[in-house]
This record gives sequence, C-alpha cells and structure tokens, in this order.
Amino acid sequence: MSLQGVLPLNGFSGGEVLAYRPDHLLVAGMVERGSKVLDIGCGDGDLLQLLESRGIDGRGIELSREGVNHCVAKGLAVVQGDADTDLVDYPDDAFDYVILSQTLQATRRPKAVLENLLRIGRRAIVTFPNFGFWRLRLQLLVGGHMPRTDNLPFTWYDTPNIHFCTIKDFVQLCDEIGVKMERAVALDSYGRPLRVAMPWWFWNMFGEQGVFLLSRGERR
Repeated sequence: MSLQGVLPLNGFSGGEVLAYRPDHLLVAGMVERGSKVLDIGCGDGDLLQLLESRGIDGRGIELSREGVNHCVAKGLAVVQGDADTDLVDYPDDAFDYVILSQTLQATRRPKAVLENLLRIGRRAIVTFPNFGFWRLRLQLLVGGHMPRTDNLPFTWYDTPNIHFCTIKDFVQLCDEIGVKMERAVALDSYGRPLRVAMPWWFWNMFGEQGVFLLSRGERR
C-alpha cells in the first residue's frame, strides 16, 4: 500500500495549534468543512469542540457517564453508548466521517467495529497508540514489565485497553478486510509527523501513534 502526505493544518490559528492535541489537529485537518461527523469514544469532547469550531456538524458517543456529562455541559450533542454493541443500530451512510480516536484498543471486537465505521460513514478516521513503538519494546525487553508511557499511562491491572496493536498490525487488518487507506500518518512522541517516504517498519518502530483516513475498498 502506498502512503500519502498529511493535510497541512490550513485554517488553524496559532492559538488553536497551541490549545489542542497534535493528533486532534491532524484529525480535524482531514475532515472537510460542513461534514456530518460521529466521534466514537469522544471522552470530554475536546475533539468535537475543535471540529465544531471549524464549521463541522459533530455528534458523539461516549461510554462513561462522566464523559457524557462533561460533553453535555459544553453544549455538545453526545449520548452514552458502546462502540461494540451500539453501532449496529446506525443506518448505512449516516455520516460523512466516523472518528475512532484512541479507542480501538479498548474495544472487544476491533475488526467488527472497524467494519461498522465504514458502513455508517463514507470515511473513517482511526487513531491509536502504536504498541510497536521503540520505547515500549525497550521497556518489555529491558524492564520485563508491561510498558507505560504518557500516551499509555495505565498499569496492566487497571487498563481499559484490551487489544493493543501496532501500526503493522492495523495495516494488515485493513488489507484483510479490503479497506482503502487514503492517508496514513505516524506521529512521534512530540506529536510530529514522521517522514512520509519512510517504510512501514520505520513507522512501526518510531511512531508513537498512528492516524489513518480510511474509505471502503474492494472486499476480497
């Protein structure tokens, strides 16, 4: 699969860039203005707020009641729901984009969730922590314990993450179910995109996060 560059952050002021997480800015730059978007696992609603500030019609699903309350207090259209069980209730092509940000690894059936994203949305944006990142490998190799980073702060016994994957794993899954990758970006530990021309193994080793813009492809 070939790689394409990330969209520049056109339209963002310096204040916006400072106020939001790099992966959120990247995701927002992939969404066309005026689009109808569903953010699954939207947390406190920071990404939804960013999208709405750019003229995007955003809705959200969040598993935790606390997260839903935070979002509603911000005036966001968010309901409580579970990506593993509730996406089947949405009709086909209900949204222009469906976003799954830092949530894939917490789902029970990631493959089914990914297939539902591209059923209810014309495009999907998926971001996740890369378990193949070199610092995680080093902690396992040298420390002999489950890794912890700023991006993965939980201990093994209280983590919500149950299906860790690497960038390589995710690319293989997309290939298996016939998903088209329109854009792919790996971010380093500072939130900076790695060079597009680098091979997959480099991204898998040095990318702390993966960000993918997907659309439906030919099922094999």
